[in-house]
Amino acid sequence: MTDASGPIGPFPDGVDPAEYDRLRRRVLWAMPTGLYVLGSVAGGERNLMTANLVVQLCVDPKLVGVAVESSARTHGLIESGRCFAVSFVARDDRALVRRFVKPATDDRVARTLNGVAYLDAPVTGAPVLARAVAFLDCRLERTVGLGSHSLFVGLVVDAALDPEGDPALRVEDTRMSYGG
Repeated sequence: MTDASGPIGPFPDGVDPAEYDRLRRRVLWAMPTGLYVLGSVAGGERNLMTANLVVQLCVDPKLVGVAVESSARTHGLIESGRCFAVSFVARDDRALVRRFVKPATDDRVARTLNGVAYLDAPVTGAPVLARAVAFLDCRLERTVGLGSHSLFVGLVVDAALDPEGDPALRVEDTRMSYGG
């Protein structure tokens, strides 16, 4: 992306910054990555948001990292609630992730966010999609500021997998893109 002042560097010597910025974004968009729905909760407020910056960071202890834009509602909820949950979406359910690109509306009576049923994760209470093919429930261990985003590092405190479930969704299964 570019900001109001133009492409964001650094740039190799002798290149056209605008052309190089377009090339760099195309390469970043080509990186294989998953597409998830990230749940957060704090003070009775819940949210689900589409996320693709999710990665296992460590095996002992089991740590997962999620990067969230600093201005996102989810960012504040993870900081306050000290937890998050990662829902894995089935590949054939790809339209679902588009419902969570903006802050979700919570219907407590129906137990839905943006009209989609959710469950409370067993340990932290963060929302998990009821139709997720798998999920990770994480307690926040640390936060690393990264400029426009923060990397939230969570200890996996619970997990579930539908053994009959479809393969998990990836960004390349959609027309969505994310990259520098």
